[in-house]
Amino acid sequence: MRAYLAEFLGDPKVVELPRWLWLPILHLIILRTRPEKSAEKYAQIWTPEGSPLRVHTERQVRLLREKTGQPVDYAMRYGSPPLGPTEALVFPLYPQYSESATGSVLERVKGSPAIRDFHDHPAYIEALAAVVRRHRRNPLLLMSFHGLPKRGGEEYERQCHATGKLLAGKLGLRDGEWQVTFQSRFGAAKWLEPYTQPTLEALARKGTKEVDVFCPGFVSDCLETLEEIAITARHAFVAAGGRDLNLIPCLNEAPEWIDAMATIASAHFASDGAARPYPSHAG
Repeated sequence: MRAYLAEFLGDPKVVELPRWLWLPILHLIILRTRPEKSAEKYAQIWTPEGSPLRVHTERQVRLLREKTGQPVDYAMRYGSPPLGPTEALVFPLYPQYSESATGSVLERVKGSPAIRDFHDHPAYIEALAAVVRRHRRNPLLLMSFHGLPKRGGEEYERQCHATGKLLAGKLGLRDGEWQVTFQSRFGAAKWLEPYTQPTLEALARKGTKEVDVFCPGFVSDCLETLEEIAITARHAFVAAGGRDLNLIPCLNEAPEWIDAMATIASAHFASDGAARPYPSHAG
């Protein structure tokens, strides 16, 4: 955990503070306490096969290979297997563009063909809708996206709201039946609002007993969905008076999502005239 967090939080795209200020804080304070806390959280969601994020990514790669008959592999922006420049299409699995996520990937693979975002692609929206339809059970749908500092997050925020609106339209939801929120706040800066957990607590205090939570910005279940929402946020919702917080699974291995990845990759090559049809993945 320490090596991963050092690489992740040491990325200037992730934390934009001056290096002379941030690196001492990171190495002398954060990396002495946060790895143990993160490890405790991971222990709550670990599976016999390993990290849920890696497990789902490996399954997605296998299914996409089987569907397309093309070479597909994956890499991680931080950790292993490492990401680097390639002649294959790089498909960052971040639907909404941000400098700290997609931007960091594109910087690492500079010069490689790559997809910038797919937040409003019809195949992605249809895949989201298909998963929600299969698992929805409550009247209110909360769409929780990963948070970012408000300063500099304008494009990302617009794309999250665009995804939410398109998904709500595909599901036939009316105003009041869905809401966009943001989770995973880190540090003291003001982040995109409204925040997910305080929103859930406020809803419970006002009498909302049941809520579905879906995370459209994560294509695989991971720490942010399985621990932050399904454990921590659920506990807070119930403690505030709620009864049922239903976490809808991420896209994971949904057949509509495997189809969508193939469609999005093919559309990219059709638009730029390149010949290689299918992607490598960056998580």
